[in-house]
Amino acid sequence: MSKALEFLKKHGMDPALIDPLKYSELMMRDMERGLAGESSDMPMIPTYLSNDGEVPKGSKTVVIDAGGTNFRCALLSFDDGGYTLDKMSKCKMPGIGQAADWDEFIAFVADKIEPLCAESDSIGFCFSYHATVTEDIDAKVICIDKEVKLRGAEGKLVGACLLEELAKRGVTGKRIVILNDTAAVLLGCAAQLDKSKYSAFIGQVSGTGTNTCCELPENRIPKLGRSGSRGMIVNLESGMYSGLPRGDFDLELDSLSLNPGAKALEKLTAGVYLGELSRMIFKAAAEEQYIDSASLEGIAALGAYDSATVDAWACGEALDCAANEADAAFISEVALALFERSARCMCANLLGIMRLSGKGKDEKLPVCVCAEGSLVQKSRRYRPYLESFLKEYGEKALGIYSVLNVGQETTLPGSAAAAALN
Repeated sequence: MSKALEFLKKHGMDPALIDPLKYSELMMRDMERGLAGESSDMPMIPTYLSNDGEVPKGSKTVVIDAGGTNFRCALLSFDDGGYTLDKMSKCKMPGIGQAADWDEFIAFVADKIEPLCAESDSIGFCFSYHATVTEDIDAKVICIDKEVKLRGAEGKLVGACLLEELAKRGVTGKRIVILNDTAAVLLGCAAQLDKSKYSAFIGQVSGTGTNTCCELPENRIPKLGRSGSRGMIVNLESGMYSGLPRGDFDLELDSLSLNPGAKALEKLTAGVYLGELSRMIFKAAAEEQYIDSASLEGIAALGAYDSATVDAWACGEALDCAANEADAAFISEVALALFERSARCMCANLLGIMRLSGKGKDEKLPVCVCAEGSLVQKSRRYRPYLESFLKEYGEKALGIYSVLNVGQETTLPGSAAAAALN
């Protein structure tokens, strides 16, 4: 056993502790409780959005993406080659740096899209903040977080407020559909594929944060009390799941975070945490004489670093911080283990969804996992691990077939697809 693995085992950080078969079943049970409205880690939020049908080609939709830092809007139309963006605008979100009022934000959005509304009556709005979804596919704000500060937002209906503001300007007859980024990833990816080649679609965000969504027939969501078989996208908020093993440094990181006790799965998997988690690990490794104190000084000299640095270490690169070859090997193996563990957790999450849906049993009709985010797009270690685990634990052990389709910038086409299909 290597020194790195010995150290990780000692502190409960061994990736092998995450058995995707065992934990996919436990996560599936938690999903079932969430769908029934019972106490669960994953709230299984109905979006009232469907992915059923094909998105019409050629028609234009006004699309909006209000993200954690940037605001984007454009006219989007699908074509045989994918989609076309026209009159794209990108700027900083109101409330960045200096707080803004909710009414200022709504007026800002109206200013940006008013010139576009002459060309489309449909508006798809990706609003990635904590909100309650309503049956008419609007969103009631619970809180605005991330870097944005908007006063007076709580309790406001995003779509209704925007329609009211547009009406004041004489812009009427418009329909708005509100969705979050994970649902947009699913819809945006699926809209550009031949849906007949897949048995189901899953949306996966693996980047700064972690989340998944899936399609289920309405009658599989008991808390809605519906009997129809039309597909509905369900937002799992799976980053909140707390049933996976956590080690000493996971608990330390959680206690020092801005939201202790919350988002346990996200803290095991998301890129935003990997840098700080590795820093805690190497500090303890030096204290316990697994690595030289000079190597810890070399790591400290880097200042703040993120998952990109950890990924380079996992690839055996950028290890000049290590005082000797043995420490370089230790650092690289620990970094690799963090990506392996993150991928194991996501594999359990995805297989839990597939077991819940019962889809993917036919090799010719796999489940399509529509993925986006810095980890799955940029890490050289995360995606290969995830694909190998889906094959090992999904195909070989459970007979569930899936393909990973990694997209880029799918929130805008996803917003257009949401408006077109719903």
